[in-house]
Amino acid sequence: MKNQVIKVAADVGMAASKISAEGLVGRAVQAIVDEIRANGLRKGDLLPSESAMVAKLQVSRIVVREANRYLAALGIVEITNGRAPRVSVPDENVVGMLFDHVVYTKHVTVQQVLAVRRPLEVRAAALAAVRRTPEQAQQIVAHAAAMRAALNDPKTMSEHDIALHEAIADATQNPLLSIMIKAFTPVTRQTWPVGWKSRTEPEEQTAMIACHEAVADAIQKQDVTAARAAMSAHFDESVKALVAAGVN
Repeated sequence: MKNQVIKVAADVGMAASKISAEGLVGRAVQAIVDEIRANGLRKGDLLPSESAMVAKLQVSRIVVREANRYLAALGIVEITNGRAPRVSVPDENVVGMLFDHVVYTKHVTVQQVLAVRRPLEVRAAALAAVRRTPEQAQQIVAHAAAMRAALNDPKTMSEHDIALHEAIADATQNPLLSIMIKAFTPVTRQTWPVGWKSRTEPEEQTAMIACHEAVADAIQKQDVTAARAAMSAHFDESVKALVAAGVN
């Protein structure tokens, strides 16, 4: 009986320690974020060293280390061995992993992803038509042309398809919109082969490529209305192909 009491007390103590540690890490995370904001730090700027944060917060090195790791996982902090952490900026990889996970675990469907992605892509096409540089327009057109040239090489075509959408996102000159659109890439790499295989007729295959060419042409000509309409038509065609393949 005595041993059981001791064991229960130990378990309670461990649980309490865990809660306390989690609270300390959370406080350290907030302190680091506050440090960034209070000092107006930007990407690449150095944060206080681990030792400095330990002294400031009166916590252990382990707590500060865990806080930095947590922020690094979110892309807010960059950790390099032997150096003080630097401010970073989350990119599409962080958001993309989330999108890929929720689809893989069937928390959301592919069609639900497309429903969110469509208005973003249509808006991006319109903004790109206004804001793209001549070099960006050339790059977008080149990817569309490469898709047609790779008609018999679906893998290469899919990479140019993805690159075309990412180039359009960059051409919006809106970093947040670019991050959001690029974050869909992991899901696209999973669904693209399925959609392509559902286009069994040559006419369907060339129609898909023509949609991308129309988007690229409208952006090159800086025709906002045409760019918006062409991207909308592209998504209508993509949704149709995935539905035909049984992807909901």
